[in-house]
Amino acid sequence: MKKVTNYNNKKVLVMGFGISGLNAAYLLRKLGAEVVANDQATPKDPSIIEKLENDGIKVLTGSNPLSLAEDNFDVVVKNPGIPYDNPLVAKFVEKKTPIITEAELGWQIFEGHLVSVTGSNGKTTTTTLTQLMIAKNNSHRVKYAGNIGVSFSKVAAELGPDDTLVTELSSFQLLGTPTIHPHIAIITNIFSNHLDYHKTRENYINAKLNITRNQTSDDYLIVNWDRDEWQKIAQRSRATIVPFSRQNKSHKGSYEENGKIYWRGEYIMDAKDIRLIGPQNVENALAAIAAAKLSGVANQEIIDVLTSFSGVRHRLQYVTDYEERRFYNDSKSTDIEATEVALQGFEQPVILLAGGLDRGYTFERLVPYFKKHVKAIVVFGQCKDKMKDAAEQAQIPTIIESENAITAVPEAWKVSEPGDVILLSPANASWDQFPSFEVRGDKFIEAVNTLIKEQEEK
Repeated sequence: MKKVTNYNNKKVLVMGFGISGLNAAYLLRKLGAEVVANDQATPKDPSIIEKLENDGIKVLTGSNPLSLAEDNFDVVVKNPGIPYDNPLVAKFVEKKTPIITEAELGWQIFEGHLVSVTGSNGKTTTTTLTQLMIAKNNSHRVKYAGNIGVSFSKVAAELGPDDTLVTELSSFQLLGTPTIHPHIAIITNIFSNHLDYHKTRENYINAKLNITRNQTSDDYLIVNWDRDEWQKIAQRSRATIVPFSRQNKSHKGSYEENGKIYWRGEYIMDAKDIRLIGPQNVENALAAIAAAKLSGVANQEIIDVLTSFSGVRHRLQYVTDYEERRFYNDSKSTDIEATEVALQGFEQPVILLAGGLDRGYTFERLVPYFKKHVKAIVVFGQCKDKMKDAAEQAQIPTIIESENAITAVPEAWKVSEPGDVILLSPANASWDQFPSFEVRGDKFIEAVNTLIKEQEEK
């Protein structure tokens, strides 16, 4: 961990008691800061507050009192999910108090080699593949952290100057990272996500581009080259651009051509041998390959990872086979684009489980994918009527309404046949019925296991 003195005797407010917030609070105390920790909710576990207070941290829960803005905080460390129009945050913006996220704090204490991944879809899979590949060819520690569910600052504090940290960074995190400087940055893709938070697509793009803001020509920005817009966005970086392309649009990085994977003209493997299914996972693999090759990883080590890694939980995760039906959990598909690419990964007939939080948009874009891939659909959640409308436009012969992703499982089973795929890929956020996409996916898996048990007991 890098020796940092700029927080000594500084007054810092930490907003949010998530994994990142709690670790930020403890780290700031170690760095000599006077810390106040605030959360709008009161933790159900009283030991959280007790531990904070025992560490000398002042704790305020149950609201974000505007009176905190009158205190002379030197820095605010904000949970990424708290929007900037939150009344308390807006007060600090007005006062021009520096507002950072825990990722920035992690970067400030990190002294090793940083690889960072962002994008609308594929971040977690790409982060995981990249970490596995680089670790194959490294005598030093190679860890992952960030939006992948592991505290950036906690892992950064454990690593030394020869170690590597591969970080997944969301647009929310990147808004609060003024000095972060990865040597290798990856942008998997940019769609139109989180516009309720960012307000405009340009704001969203600008947040993503913070990953490369401090890079120079000595650094690398790995970018998906398959859309003209993404190519133009890349030109806003000062880093050396390394493209990856599934559509064979550039040979200057990693690419797929005629079903084969290459790195700058050098054959690595056949795309069909990648264990993860779907075209989106070929893209994720290409991005990880570029980072691995720039890090000196040998081809065979790359092949070993891509032929053995079976997927990240909730991201087109294979669950099980039962009576010649195959179940997949793609609960992380919280937008239309993610469900589009999920459906393209299957040649078998799909029974799709879809629906969730109504964010105001409709699903006409899914109609051609429904026509090509979906034999039956079970819809649920706030937007089930809109999803049903798209299914009717696609003339899906079997459309079933259900309460949620759990009750949808036996409904899907009833209309399934041997050779079918039963796929949870909701195309919507989970918050109308579940606290997170992870909980939704876990409940789906539980429902699949319950279904199988009941079938075997008959």
